[in-house]
Amino acid sequence: MATMGPWSRVRMVKCQMLVTSFFVLLLGLSMATLAALTYYGARFAVIGHATSDKTPYEAMHRWTFYTGISLAGLLTVGAVLGAAATMREAGGLMAGGFLCFALVFGALVEVAFWRFHNPTQVEDAVLDTYDLVYDQAVKNVSGTPQQQLVAIQDTFLCCGKSSPFSLLGDLEVSLCQGEEAARQDCLVGIRSFLRMYGNIASILTGIGLATMVYAMLLSSFLWFAIRSGCSLDRKGKYTLSRRAPDCQPQEPSFFRHSPGWPVLQHPTEVDVPHGHLGASSPSGGPQLLQDS
Repeated sequence: MATMGPWSRVRMVKCQMLVTSFFVLLLGLSMATLAALTYYGARFAVIGHATSDKTPYEAMHRWTFYTGISLAGLLTVGAVLGAAATMREAGGLMAGGFLCFALVFGALVEVAFWRFHNPTQVEDAVLDTYDLVYDQAVKNVSGTPQQQLVAIQDTFLCCGKSSPFSLLGDLEVSLCQGEEAARQDCLVGIRSFLRMYGNIASILTGIGLATMVYAMLLSSFLWFAIRSGCSLDRKGKYTLSRRAPDCQPQEPSFFRHSPGWPVLQHPTEVDVPHGHLGASSPSGGPQLLQDS
C-alpha cells in the first residue's frame, strides 16, 4: 500500500477545513436562532412582560440572549475566515480564524461549567416569576396581574398550580374553570418546556465544543503548512539541472560576432599580395615574407 505524501495530506486537511467551516457556519446560525427564540419567543416573551427589570429572570434573560448572539457572530466570522484562508492560503486569515475558534471554545467551556453546577437556575427563575404573578392575581382578580396570568396560561396551555396540601381556595379555583380546568398544572408545563429547551442548548454546546477542537487542530496544521511554504496548487517538485556541455568547443566571446560587426576570417592566398607569399611555415600554415 502506497504511503500518503505530504502534499496529499495537506490537500486532505484543506478539504476537511472547508467542510468544517461549513458546519461551523451552520452551528452559528443555529445558535443565533436559539438566541432569537430565547429573547423574542412567545413563551419567554410572556414571562418577560410579567417581570420587572430588577428580577433575576430578566437579567438572566438578557445575558442568555447576548451570549448566544456573540457566540453566533464569532462562529460566523471564524467560518468565513477559515474558508477564505484555506482557499487563498493566507496565514493571517487562518490565524484570525483560529482565534475566533479559541474564543468560542473558551466561552462554551464556561457555559458548560455553569450549566453543570447550576442545572436548575433558569428553571427556578421562571417558576419564581410565575409564582409571583399567580400570587398577585389571586390577591387582585381584576387587575393587571390577572391579565398577565391569563396570558401565561394561554401561552403554555396550562392553568393554575397544585397546592402542597391539595386544597385550593375559592379564588384559586375560580382561576381555572370550564375547559381551562382540564389543562395541566402550569408548574409542570413550564418545567417540561424549560428542560426540553435546556437539553437542546446542552446538545448545541457539546457539538460546539467538539467542532471547535477539531477546527482549531485543522487551522493550526494549515497555518504551519502555509508558513512552511506548502501549496496545493503545485503539481509537483521542480528542480534546476546543469546544462549539458556542447560537443564542439566554442570560440571565445571576443571572436563572436553580432549583426553589423565585421567578421574575422583567416587570410588566404587570394588575400595576400603577389610576391609576399613564401614557403610554408613549419606549423603547416603559409609564411608571409616582407620586402627587403
